[in-house]
Amino acid sequence: MSVLEEMRIRSLGVIDDAVVELSPGFTAVTGETGAGKTMVVTSLGLLLGGRADPALVRVGAKAAVVEGRITVSEGDAAALRAEEAGAELDDGALLISRTVSAEGRSRAHLGGRSVPVGVLTELADELVAVHGQTDQQGLLKPARQRGALDRYAGDGVEVPHAKYAAAYRRLRAVATELEELTTRARERAQEADLLRFGLNEVAAVEPLPGEDVELAAEAERLGHAEALASAAALAHTALAGNPEDPESVDATTVVAAAGQALDGVRAHDPALAALADRVGEISILLADVSGELAGYADQLDADPLRLAAVEERRAALTALTRKYGEDIATVLAWAQEGAGRLTELEGDDERIGELTAERDALRAELSVLGQALTDARTEAAARFADAVTEELASLAMPHARVSFAIRQTEAADEASGIDIGGRSVLYGPSGADEVELLLAPHPGAQPRPIAKGASGGELSRVMLAVEVVFAGSDPVPTYLFDEVDAGVGGKAAVEVGRRLAKLARSAQVVVVTHLPQVAAFADRQLLVEKTVDGSVTRSGVTVLEGEDRVRELSRMLAGQEDSETARAHAEELLATARADG
Repeated sequence: MSVLEEMRIRSLGVIDDAVVELSPGFTAVTGETGAGKTMVVTSLGLLLGGRADPALVRVGAKAAVVEGRITVSEGDAAALRAEEAGAELDDGALLISRTVSAEGRSRAHLGGRSVPVGVLTELADELVAVHGQTDQQGLLKPARQRGALDRYAGDGVEVPHAKYAAAYRRLRAVATELEELTTRARERAQEADLLRFGLNEVAAVEPLPGEDVELAAEAERLGHAEALASAAALAHTALAGNPEDPESVDATTVVAAAGQALDGVRAHDPALAALADRVGEISILLADVSGELAGYADQLDADPLRLAAVEERRAALTALTRKYGEDIATVLAWAQEGAGRLTELEGDDERIGELTAERDALRAELSVLGQALTDARTEAAARFADAVTEELASLAMPHARVSFAIRQTEAADEASGIDIGGRSVLYGPSGADEVELLLAPHPGAQPRPIAKGASGGELSRVMLAVEVVFAGSDPVPTYLFDEVDAGVGGKAAVEVGRRLAKLARSAQVVVVTHLPQVAAFADRQLLVEKTVDGSVTRSGVTVLEGEDRVRELSRMLAGQEDSETARAHAEELLATARADG
């Protein structure tokens, strides 16, 4: 559990320089009127991101500074938020400081790092609930009231809430996917039509892998068939001779003559023999090439019909490569991928039907679970209201009545709501209920939100009663009460002290009080005293023990520290408080 260990206050109001050491349980802050007790509340408010008023700065000082040390548990919400802001823990404690200059400038530091004041405000909800006449936090917020009521209700709300939350998350996922499919239906239909058209074009042509390369080569050959045939014939004649012209000279005859000339003398020199062999190889190669040229010329077909067919086929392939890829291999890859995508798109209608059915089933389930949540909250709210009303009777508010208003907001149409009590109402991750705590301070008064239904003094007592009933359910670890005893005395004051002590069993409680009946129940009592010059110095905030505490309670009782009657009464109060503890 987080605990506010101490605060150091400098140049704030009447306080010059003082350290306030707090108890993990119940700490009472007492002192003469005007001694500066309320500066404890003001200081804590500044640490928690409250408004920086330059009028708070002590006259003659350049700035007011408040520093606080709060122990936090590793992994709790406050520690995690502080770490997100770059703060570092000091041996398990969070150091917070706030500076307000006389000119009105404000600075905040958290865990050794400068942070926006808003970060301190975010931490406030996790660390401290302040209940006073001017500064109200915590359970005055309707969203927190619902959460606290749910925790108070226990399994009655927790079980249906867990089922509801799971169904709600699934509904959000289904609704998101369904919206994506339906809102983009036109785009997806257009995409499917384009794919279908393209795939039909490719299927109509039926291209084969590498066909474009082969046809390009064939078109080149057929387009130059006459030139190729003429060149082959001339080359053949040059190599093999012209049978119609016996006097023509050809390469085969010339090379053969060279071979014959060498054959006659090759036996006399190995080098010449090697040359003769090479001439023989040339002769064989000429014969081979000459034969292939003759065959090439005979086989070459200058068929214009075939050329036209090839060009037509190439034009069809070019139409595909112009749209779907740089070559036929790319076109075929696009077609394969497009067929898969088309299958996916064509399955959308079926998927939309499945999601629509699941959405409707989930909405029906949420209606049942939402109704269960409403019923459980209504039952728990009645128990809570009775318990708080009973507490108020002991806190000098015997005619006050507390109740919960559990409402739902009508949905604009059935599609945007769930059915609760025969009505289509708006819903969220925690159900359809809007929860608000109401107070009727006297018979005949209309119940109003607690922040508006009580005076400043009454409000702190109402919140004390609420916090006592919610003890253990609300996660705020520290409570600060100011003016909780306004207008209270006698037996009611004792009851206030008793309930503050009860609350302190599960949380840290700090109370600024002028009632000895309240202070007597505290685990630690702090006395705030002014010096002769009207300021509170470091020695002006002291922890009272033993005889000193009896003297302060006597002063609070009778205005006289040495009155025997007051001392006896003070000792009796302390004995009563210890007996209750």
